[in-house]
Amino acid sequence: MNMDQSNMNVLVVGEHDNEHLGAQSAATVGAALQISSKVTILIAGNGCAGVAQEASRLDGVNNVLLVENEALAHQLAEPMAELIALLAPEYGAVLAPASPWGKNILPRAAALLDVMQVSDIVEVVTPDTFKRPIYAGNAIQTVRSTDAIKLITVRTTAFTPVGNDGQAPVETLNPHITPSSAVFLSQTSNSSERPELGTAKIVVSGGRAFASKENFETLLEPLADRLGAAIGASRAAVDAGFVGNDAQVGQTGQIVAPELYIACGISGAIQHIAGMDQSKTIVAINCDPEAPIFEVADYGLVGDIFELLPELTRAL
Repeated sequence: MNMDQSNMNVLVVGEHDNEHLGAQSAATVGAALQISSKVTILIAGNGCAGVAQEASRLDGVNNVLLVENEALAHQLAEPMAELIALLAPEYGAVLAPASPWGKNILPRAAALLDVMQVSDIVEVVTPDTFKRPIYAGNAIQTVRSTDAIKLITVRTTAFTPVGNDGQAPVETLNPHITPSSAVFLSQTSNSSERPELGTAKIVVSGGRAFASKENFETLLEPLADRLGAAIGASRAAVDAGFVGNDAQVGQTGQIVAPELYIACGISGAIQHIAGMDQSKTIVAINCDPEAPIFEVADYGLVGDIFELLPELTRAL
């Protein structure tokens, strides 16, 4: 660690739902600690004091900033970006997970601060130099930022989450937040007892080969339930309506890196592979022996998913 690194204050924007801290925040803190030993985490929302206490236990966090305001109740991008821009001058870097939430908020804050965001980093080289994937993960670009304040989104699957044995103090702030022209209307979400896709240790994904939503439910879901796995899908399966958008794995979906990834009936388009190629063990099941998915798979099974998946589920 050089002198600049040890002296830089870093702010991590914590992702949460006003009740629990998002799992990706621990990995974002892990990335921040590779930039500096002075890490603060921001918890902004309404009725989220419990989340701040949860964040205070993350290892390596020096202090927690708690901002509660009705305008932040749903963490709309506009008031969140305003808050980050207000706090950012005290820090050399501001980090957020490269989740849909972080990708919505941080670029707006960067625009308000008139700085260039560094997106989707997978490695910290030095406190001002980072590596990030480009061309759907086919190349790694090294980027050096000369901005006084560096705004960075983190591909959290590339960093080890910190533990929760810390004991950082919580400081409450009451900054003025301008009422937003954006108004929260409603929110719908799928409730499931399965693990979250982005943090699951096992992911079972299906592709266009399932041919219908009913086949997806009768073939893939029993296998996932038997393994205690999250369910993912290729973009083709999502576009066909077999499963919801939140299950999409790939460059334009979620980036996952589980211990085990099972790709069923997925040919392996480059955009899909970019979202799962960091998985520890990849198993591919496809009837086409020339399918690109076999190029990244550790284990491959050539055959018909309509025959093999019921057999595999019974065997398990």
